[in-house]
Amino acid sequence: MLKGTRFTGTGTALVTPFRNDGALDELALEELIQRQIDRGIDFLVPCGTTGESPTLTHEEHLRVVEITVNVVKGKVPVLAGAGGYNTREVIVRARELAEIGVDGILSVTPYYNKPTQEGLYQHFRLIADAVPLPVILYSVQGRTGVNIEPATVKRLAEIENIVGIKEASGNISQMAAILNLVPEDFIVLSGDDAITLPLVALGGRGVISVVSNEIPAEMTELTRLALRGDCAGARAIHRRYQPLMEVNFVESNPIPVKAALAEMGLLEPVWRLPLVPPKAENRARIRAVLESLGLVQRATAAPARERSHAAIAH
Repeated sequence: MLKGTRFTGTGTALVTPFRNDGALDELALEELIQRQIDRGIDFLVPCGTTGESPTLTHEEHLRVVEITVNVVKGKVPVLAGAGGYNTREVIVRARELAEIGVDGILSVTPYYNKPTQEGLYQHFRLIADAVPLPVILYSVQGRTGVNIEPATVKRLAEIENIVGIKEASGNISQMAAILNLVPEDFIVLSGDDAITLPLVALGGRGVISVVSNEIPAEMTELTRLALRGDCAGARAIHRRYQPLMEVNFVESNPIPVKAALAEMGLLEPVWRLPLVPPKAENRARIRAVLESLGLVQRATAAPARERSHAAIAH
């Protein structure tokens, strides 16, 4: 039975590190993945929005996922991104990822061409039919311009290997409506770190997280406490790290989180156009939050990796 708890808890929407010459930084990626595993993450999500997937070449997309699968070695599930506005191309990509050995597919709604609800249903139905893997829908209207409405989620949940949804509408009322319509074993995950606790209280099963790039152990513990019904314990962690959750979106994701990871010495501060480094004042805000949480030292010395915050991959 495909529906179940495999993608319950905290899954990290992994960033994709690049070298200063713009190439994929495979060593840094391996180190980031190992750090996630060592700190107890529940599952990993390479090549989503946070991984700058729109700027990855076809070969790079497959390579990032291949590295993830190879480093993980079955220790945690890998839910790989495969979405887009061309249904046939998404199916090809999803099949390639299945051959690499991923455990599931995260598929974002088509963007720009704005399909109807029936178009969304047929799009995801064909993807699920074509790939013998669990599929998790990804609804993020703020980025794609289209919302998967609760009634459509209910229809899609009837397809055996469509096992859940990453709900990033920010609309708690819509999330509650979805939970009221889908079967008990259908996984509803938050797409926003700050909404994890209230969504779990409504019956959600966890989060696909940005902040767990920085604090994998802490975000994993927050979600596990919430799932066990320890709202006070989860709330204490949430309150401590709320400033980090907020500053991660002071500019478009993943600009701030990669800046933070660079401050922490975990990667080079390189983004691919059209993403650019954060403004100086926002970089200072990110640094201040990291210092307040003890994630970087209060010092004027450069981080462990010498770096320029002006680095952009062309």
